[in-house]
Amino acid sequence: MSSVISLTDIHRIFIMGDQQFEALKGITFSVATGEFVAIMGASGSGKSTCMNLLGCLDQPTSGEYLLDGLDVGGMSAKELADIRNKKLGFVFQGFNLLARTPAVENVELPLVYAGFGSKERRSRAIAAMEQVGLAGKETNHSSQLSGGQQQRVAIARALVNSPAVILADEPTGNLDSGTSEEIMNLFTSLNRQGITIIMVTHEADVAAYAGRRITFRDGRIISDSQAGLTAQAA
Repeated sequence: MSSVISLTDIHRIFIMGDQQFEALKGITFSVATGEFVAIMGASGSGKSTCMNLLGCLDQPTSGEYLLDGLDVGGMSAKELADIRNKKLGFVFQGFNLLARTPAVENVELPLVYAGFGSKERRSRAIAAMEQVGLAGKETNHSSQLSGGQQQRVAIARALVNSPAVILADEPTGNLDSGTSEEIMNLFTSLNRQGITIIMVTHEADVAAYAGRRITFRDGRIISDSQAGLTAQAA
């Protein structure tokens, strides 16, 4: 199976005055098409820095990052924005919906940026909402939706441009336990349809839904477990 994500010896150093902080210290891993991966670790472990790199919101200080076969390391800000819109779908803890905009128009946003016509935008957005169980909610605003429904709108928005990867950052962080379970079951269902998902979480019960768990500590990967087999990093 081909790798949709490939990181090789990734370092990320932040300069703060005359000090420097190495947030990532030689990270190497790949993600195959169709995997569901949870990235875990305590605050300051490097997991959020890694997620920003994966999402083309930041670039490594050194090392190679291939996204769907493209080397994104030397791309300009405009090229990175284009890659984000075409190759990635984002799901955030805080939903990040436009409150005064109907749900279907929130879902359409990535297609607006991609230059699709209004008719195709609407048909694709409605299909994505049906895919996440929100048929009939197209005209509802955020205030008319529960937290779980708002996150489903966000997931539909992430799906609408048929991305190579969905990146989910603490997607259940603002939800109660019952709603969290519903959202994680939805992610599991989408993954079974062949959608690649990479999720950052600090909750072990949420990470358990993923088929693979990568754990960070102090800027390094300390374990990478899949299908009951655990590889400890040196």
